[in-house]
Amino acid sequence: MRRHTPGLLAANLLRASSLLRPPSVLAARAALLHHAPDDAHRLLDETPRGRAAAIVRALTSAPSSSSGDTACIACLHCAALKSGAVLDPPVRTSLLAAYARAGRGAGAGAGAGAALALFREAVAPDVILWNAAVGALTTSCRYDDAAALFRRMARELGEFDSTTVVVMLSGASRAGNLRRGMELHGMAAKSCLGAHCLGAWNALVDMYAKCGEFRSAEVVFHSMPCRDTTSWNSVISGSIFNGLAEVSACYFREMSCSIFQPDEVSLSSVLSACSRLDDLFSFGESVHSCAVKLGYEDTASCSVANSLVTFYSEFGMPEAAKKVFASNLNRNLVSWNAMIKGLVQNERVTEALAVLRQMRLENQPDVATLVTIVSGCADQGLLSEGETLHGYVIRKGLLREEPSMGNSLLDLYLKCDEPSNAGLLFMTMPRRDLISWNTMISGYSRYGPLREEAQLMFKGLLSEGSSCSLATMLAVIPSCSIPEELSFGKALHSFSLKCGFTSSGVSAVNALIHMYMSCGDPLAAFSLIERIIPVSDIISWNTVIVGCLQNELHKDALEIFRFMYCSLAINPDSITIVSVLSACGDLNLLALGKSIHCMILKHLFASNLRVKNSLLTMYFRFGDTRSAELVFYSMGDTNLCSWNCMISGFAQNNKGWRALQFYQKMEDFEPNEISVVGIICACTQLGGYRQGKSIHGHVFRSVLHNNVFISASLVDMYCKCGRLDIAVRVFEASAEKSIAGWNSLISAFGFHGHGMKSIDLFWKMHDSGMKATKSTFIALLSACSHSGLVDEGWKYYCLMSEKFGITPAPEHHVCIVDMLGRAGRLQEAHKFVESLPSQQTHGIWGALLNACSSRSELKMGESIAKHLLHLEPGNSGYYVTAANLYAYKDMWSGVAQVRSVLQDKGLVKPHGRSTVG
Repeated sequence: MRRHTPGLLAANLLRASSLLRPPSVLAARAALLHHAPDDAHRLLDETPRGRAAAIVRALTSAPSSSSGDTACIACLHCAALKSGAVLDPPVRTSLLAAYARAGRGAGAGAGAGAALALFREAVAPDVILWNAAVGALTTSCRYDDAAALFRRMARELGEFDSTTVVVMLSGASRAGNLRRGMELHGMAAKSCLGAHCLGAWNALVDMYAKCGEFRSAEVVFHSMPCRDTTSWNSVISGSIFNGLAEVSACYFREMSCSIFQPDEVSLSSVLSACSRLDDLFSFGESVHSCAVKLGYEDTASCSVANSLVTFYSEFGMPEAAKKVFASNLNRNLVSWNAMIKGLVQNERVTEALAVLRQMRLENQPDVATLVTIVSGCADQGLLSEGETLHGYVIRKGLLREEPSMGNSLLDLYLKCDEPSNAGLLFMTMPRRDLISWNTMISGYSRYGPLREEAQLMFKGLLSEGSSCSLATMLAVIPSCSIPEELSFGKALHSFSLKCGFTSSGVSAVNALIHMYMSCGDPLAAFSLIERIIPVSDIISWNTVIVGCLQNELHKDALEIFRFMYCSLAINPDSITIVSVLSACGDLNLLALGKSIHCMILKHLFASNLRVKNSLLTMYFRFGDTRSAELVFYSMGDTNLCSWNCMISGFAQNNKGWRALQFYQKMEDFEPNEISVVGIICACTQLGGYRQGKSIHGHVFRSVLHNNVFISASLVDMYCKCGRLDIAVRVFEASAEKSIAGWNSLISAFGFHGHGMKSIDLFWKMHDSGMKATKSTFIALLSACSHSGLVDEGWKYYCLMSEKFGITPAPEHHVCIVDMLGRAGRLQEAHKFVESLPSQQTHGIWGALLNACSSRSELKMGESIAKHLLHLEPGNSGYYVTAANLYAYKDMWSGVAQVRSVLQDKGLVKPHGRSTVG
């Protein structure tokens, strides 16, 4: 082995040590070496044996991981060179270990280099020096080099001890290299794994646990000839590492019953386990009591107190966490971060900001602190507070440290609907990574008007030569959500296939299924779900089922649900159930809806509020108000949505008085826009002008009068209660005039015989830029009918398709028949109905029958009645109209005959109802 002179060694070591610190420290080190410190002078005055012992003591007590400490080690190294103590093995070993410790972090490579330079100078290194060199490489994360040096040690020295095994197992544990760890286990078992080598046993437990082989770790633990506190800590922390929180708690309980008392590591580890599982809350509280009893709640390291803060925060108990935090007198940066993170997790961001202000008086926040609290501001929409934090970050220059700080600020601006600020920050960020790009793309995809910007940014990322990830694809795919963007969505699908994202997991396929459904191509979505059936999850099937509902494929949604539930081992969740109940309501499948209700009770979904509210909605859509009430009264907890379902449901089923009763009972919740619209509709049905005015007053007091739906409902209510003057005032005072409000006024003027005013309103609406709908023309044609404006009615019926591009629906045809019937032009109405396609004429023939009845046109009426009763023999309304036709002609025998048929068939005439109290 080549040897260096002491002078060359000193030069090499000084050069190596200079690599361990930033330029700002070089001057200080030079001065330190030029003016030899008193300690170094005293070392030179010692006897050789005392000198060596003093150097070893100084090196052992020297702190690690700072550039100033590296300079001190270099000074001690120089003193050892001058005195010749460097040739003493303990001194050389201590120097080597000190360089390795001081070189951790940014200077790890240089520290290992200096340590290896010392090792190479040794003529005949012993086991201790070999171990120190291997440990230096392991400390600097050079695990492969450490393994190579270990093999060389075994080859050249021919021996190793338990310390070597511990060091190498530590490296295998950090690298997650199970194969190397097992090889070391075999070697140790042959030579040095006796009862006295407790450190090696503990290292084996830790290695197997950290490499994901917890069963092997347990086997080693249970086969240990003896144990200590570290042994128990290794198996407790190892079980947590493998996600086995309950196992960790069991081992802690066993440890507490053994001769070994838990220490800070044991307590912190088991509290971390308890934080991960709801069932372990009471056990975590008992651990807290144990920590207090053993005196670990408030110690210098404060790790137990920090774990307690996290524990209580995870269980939604921030007040308990604050008590632990306040009682901690030795708070460090981790303590403050744990408290702030806990408050943010519990949506108490304002309190977290107050803690941050207090923290700045005692401890400077780091990037982790600010990232946590900025993320909380983003989730709560606290833009001004987030901007203040942004200013602090700029003043402290933290944007230059890590991209995570800038990424959290990007997320803040995007979630607070400030995409321009996010774009400016993104362009000026000193450091950007793939997460920065993904954040921008995802934010633009969520923000509707900027979906195209998201696609352009994705192209920009690829043009820079950067490789995108699965997260990038999940961010950009949602930007395609309308049929016009389907072509770009297909391109993304091809790109995903090319990059292998669709084969690496189901999440990318789920996103593509959602994209195809949103873009109106359900066949492509069906094709995708068929290909991934073996690996599909509940999200896959929910995406397809919800997509079918969006595309009005209600039967397909139910078929897919039936296949998923009966053929696959996938249990539905609340989203599945809500979607299926909606499909049952749309298809009016009462029996299937009730069977789904039974399944809900069987699978214990009845405690889910969303599911219960969906049941209410479904039963109201079936008109089964009694079942809806039973579901409501069986609900333990209700929310505002539950009460809104009851009010709107009764209103939709023409039971306005019941809606009013529920509105008056709603004491625990403040009515919102949906509640108010529902109760106004109930007042409209009841003709309840007095109640409507009262609700109108509540609307003003609650500052809801600018809501477009509420103002439209008020206009409709006043129109139908005969107060056109108030309806016009409400409409004109509306901040935003909706199409529903225009339609209500047009219809109301017509019902009151002011057809020309309805026509004037129609053109005023058109001139304002509001686009007419099918409902607009129903209101306009109805106004012409009630005002006897036959020619105008025909004119707008023709304009509807010719100028406004609206295809006439059966409702428009009914208006024309009613208009002609009121005008006595029954033959013309009859010809009009005969000219229509047969599949559209059921309700229109009924309108013509009513016209015949009101005009006493017996012959035509009888013919139409026979035709309708043949088509719908169970419709009692046709029998009643036919009976009225005979009554108008004083043909009472015919009336008796029709009523006899009605009674024989078991049909019931709809009951009349008066709105007069």
